[in-house]
Amino acid sequence: MEFGSIAVLISITLNIVISVLGVVPSVFLTAANLAVFGLWGGIGVSFIGEVIGAIIAFFLYRKGFRQLKDRKGFSHPKVQRLLVASGKDSFLLILSLRIMPFVPSGLVTFIAAIGKTPWTIFAAASSLGKIPAILIEGFSVYQVIEWTGTGKWIAAGIGFLSLFFVLKRLYGKPDR
Repeated sequence: MEFGSIAVLISITLNIVISVLGVVPSVFLTAANLAVFGLWGGIGVSFIGEVIGAIIAFFLYRKGFRQLKDRKGFSHPKVQRLLVASGKDSFLLILSLRIMPFVPSGLVTFIAAIGKTPWTIFAAASSLGKIPAILIEGFSVYQVIEWTGTGKWIAAGIGFLSLFFVLKRLYGKPDR
C-alpha cells in the first residue's frame, strides 16, 4: 500500500469521526484534502468520507438515541416535520437540507436517525445533497488555499462575519 492510499484511508476515517461527533466542521479536513490530493482528488476524497461518515453516524445515532424523539427539545416545527417524515417527504427534506453547505450536517443526520426515515432513503438523499455542498465548500476552500482574488474576498467575508458576530455577542443585548 502506498502513502497516497494510506492518506485516503486516514482522511476517510477522520471524516467518519467528524460525522459521528456531529459538531466538528469538516471544512478543515476538506482543506487538508485539497492541499494533499489537489482540487478534484480532494473533493472526491471529502465526498466519499462524508457520505460514509453520515451513513455510519445515522446507524449509531439510530441505535443509541432513538428513544429521544419524544422529548420536549424536539418540539420545533421543522424538527418535528423531519422526525415524522417518511418516503418522498423524508427524501426531499434531507436532500434540501444537505444541499445547503452551512446547515449542520450532524443535526440533519441526528434528527433523521431518531425519526422515521429509513436508512436507504437517508443514504440516497444525503449522498445526492452532499454533491453540491461539497462542490461549493471545495471550490471556496480551494480559492482561499490558492489565495486567488476570489479567495481573498472569501477570507475577508469570513473575517467580517466573524468580527460582526463577536462584536454582537460582546456589545449586544444580553439574552433573557
